Amino acid sequence: MEKLKNDWLTDGLIDFEYKKYILQAYLKTVKESFRKNQLFPFMSDLVFHYNNLMTVKSNKELIYENFPKTISKADFRRLRITYKKIVRDDDLMSEIEEIISYSIPQFELTLNEGKEIYEFIESNISLTSVGLLPIYSKEGYLMINQGESRDVTVYRYQVSIFHSEDEEFKAINTQFLNQSTYSLTRSFENIKLELIRQFKELPNPATFLVRSSFAVPLSQTLLPVAKRMLIKEISTAA
Repeated sequence: MEKLKNDWLTDGLIDFEYKKYILQAYLKTVKESFRKNQLFPFMSDLVFHYNNLMTVKSNKELIYENFPKTISKADFRRLRITYKKIVRDDDLMSEIEEIISYSIPQFELTLNEGKEIYEFIESNISLTSVGLLPIYSKEGYLMINQGESRDVTVYRYQVSIFHSEDEEFKAINTQFLNQSTYSLTRSFENIKLELIRQFKELPNPATFLVRSSFAVPLSQTLLPVAKRMLIKEISTAA
């Protein structure tokens, strides 16, 4: 099973054994992905479903504000109506509570497994600035290099800031630019200069280099981890 529905808890037959089967099939897929060091999008999905279960457990209702970036308003309205109907039905609520009691520890175990892999990979990644870091660093370039390879994947990045009533959220968008190579005669600084000549709208760009000690899947693991590290670095420098 590639994906667990947002409303898997209430979708279709509400039966403990059936939901247990659905969850086990999903988590089996997740763990197989983790064994290949492919963390995303499953880590994000696990966090969403875990938070959903914890919210239903404590409030017996899905609160939209907890998931502003993960679930649409239309999906939320449908889920909210469903949960309200279940709360009024003691037998259904009892079944839901049994499913939740089983599911939460399963999600916690799988999340911890993913977290350990994430932390191990992160500990083997370095993030450095290529050249001097300008004052404005919310837009620039990200280079990624893995293991013994001379290949360099180059992205353009841009940090966006979203505000709620009392919190600030940062998101980072990346756009693939090219696949390059570095050598003794073609340094990362040389690649940066080529980018400056090609994209004149960024005459003094912030440029970061992410290097991994070993090769891992780029789109499912290294790029998402690198983006999180980059946001931390930019937030610290700001």
